[in-house]
Amino acid sequence: MGDSRQQITVLGSTGSIGVSTLDVLARHPDQFQVFALGAQSSWQKLAEQCQTFKPKYAVLVDETAARHLQQRLSGEGSETEVLTGERAFQEVASASEVDAVMAAIVGAAGLLPSFAAVEAGKRVLLANKEVLVMAGGLFMAAARRSGAEVLPIDSEHNAIFQCLPLAAGLSAGLDLNALGVRRIMLTASGGPFRQASVQDLAQVTPEQACAHPNWSMGPKISVDSATMMNKGLEFIEACWLFNAQPADIQVVIHPQSVIHSLVEYIDGSVLAQLGNPDMRTPIAHALGAPKRLASGVDSLDLVATARLDFESPDLARFPCLGLAQSAVATGLSAPAVLNAANEEAVAAFLAGRLSFSAIAEIISATLERVSFTEPDSLEAVQNADLTARRVAQALISASTT
Repeated sequence: MGDSRQQITVLGSTGSIGVSTLDVLARHPDQFQVFALGAQSSWQKLAEQCQTFKPKYAVLVDETAARHLQQRLSGEGSETEVLTGERAFQEVASASEVDAVMAAIVGAAGLLPSFAAVEAGKRVLLANKEVLVMAGGLFMAAARRSGAEVLPIDSEHNAIFQCLPLAAGLSAGLDLNALGVRRIMLTASGGPFRQASVQDLAQVTPEQACAHPNWSMGPKISVDSATMMNKGLEFIEACWLFNAQPADIQVVIHPQSVIHSLVEYIDGSVLAQLGNPDMRTPIAHALGAPKRLASGVDSLDLVATARLDFESPDLARFPCLGLAQSAVATGLSAPAVLNAANEEAVAAFLAGRLSFSAIAEIISATLERVSFTEPDSLEAVQNADLTARRVAQALISASTT
């Protein structure tokens, strides 16, 4: 009798989402088998994961790191085959043996592997919000053509999904009016600078920006949370996932991060998904849907939580959120330009080349200088991304000279 377990590819396995995914998978060895693991260059951590999960393939973008991984695994007698290069990511995402793909590569680098998975009709556990920000229309259309299941992993979008009367993924497209939805409320923690003055934000260091009060995340996502660009990207993502207009979505700051998002219906009912701030909850939900899987997350103690606070976001303190909302309203390639400029600005900030407040300034200036185009192909999306990066890089260089 053959192996009936689901075969899973985890792209971005050494990052926080990937590590949480493997933790959930390890709790259900009778249901899941890791087919492939992939990372950028963290070969030591990937080697440890290979020894534990024994995937058929391990993929690294960095060729030098791949050679180190191959030497380590060969020396340990591992049968895992090491692949290298961006094309290999697409291959392990679309392989015929694979049932589901965790798409957790951060940034634009996850675009092509995520498309490969959805075009191959896989169950796609989408943790890479940039894919929808850059090419949401193309991605959801590809899912409809292939019949792929798209399941959101961001805690907010997963919460919305759980509050909607849906049994499967989102590839078929939604009609919020037909479902009786009045609005979607997308929650945000407010990050570490929720109460900081605009003047104080100019002095923020990378270490301070990466110290999120509730979530443990990588540096890029942590900075995005601190600027609230992360919520802006999630706002754009929600428009595509739930076939919503910007006016259908309200951002609400909820500093406790206990309510992960809410859906209001026309009869006045408001459904919310609550839980401890642990990414294993949405990961387990997406892996098991429509059934439930144990995730290892502690039960929510409402008495200890004691209170739940809400407030409106201050766009003067967090201009990145406003820039993202304007970009999705503009349409065309504006969201892709926004994302590219943000990635370049955040990288410059983390490298000490740009102040925290200047991140929004670079993004705004890039949006003003780039002509938006129709994102009707992956090539067009990538061209828009490249153009925006060149403009942003030039603006960053000019600001530091």
